[in-house]
Amino acid sequence: MGRSQLEKQKTHERIVELAARRLREEGLDGIGVADLMKEAGLTVGGFYKHFASRDELVAEAVQSAVESWRKQQEEKGIDPAHIPLDEYVEIYLSENHRDHCGEGCAYAALTADMARSSEAVRTIATEGLRKNFDVMTARMPQPETADARQKAIIASCLMTGAVGLARVANDGALSSEILETVKQFVKSLAKTE
Repeated sequence: MGRSQLEKQKTHERIVELAARRLREEGLDGIGVADLMKEAGLTVGGFYKHFASRDELVAEAVQSAVESWRKQQEEKGIDPAHIPLDEYVEIYLSENHRDHCGEGCAYAALTADMARSSEAVRTIATEGLRKNFDVMTARMPQPETADARQKAIIASCLMTGAVGLARVANDGALSSEILETVKQFVKSLAKTE
């Protein structure tokens, strides 16, 4: 790949990463092309060198947001599937995750937006859900059972909802209580009977 192609690819990736963060902070309708390109230090005209449309950018940004945590862990040499449930729950249901929406889970930040979005975005989100449920199932005791899969889906839904509701609450004590309550419940799902 030539130098200019490599630079174009890096610029493209930077725009997508920036858009992924901004989408999680402001929602799918919250970012405009002009503001995004200005923040990236580029012109609006340059946008069309990278994307055919805003919808294409949104789809790529959602893909990036859905995969970001897994990629961050892999860059540290950690296979996310090997993070034990107790440790994962502590990370996911933390005040840090609650307070840093732009860096966190796309589902906790964008569930309602993705549900109302394009078919392309919904397909990306659906595939991400499948992967997340598979990884969560592997964290459960006896992961080869239907019970483990059921608990994994319940845990994933509870955790995503808890982070979203903890972000909604403007009462710090209630927000923390939501996180802690769900944290303890999800950990109990992984106990062998």
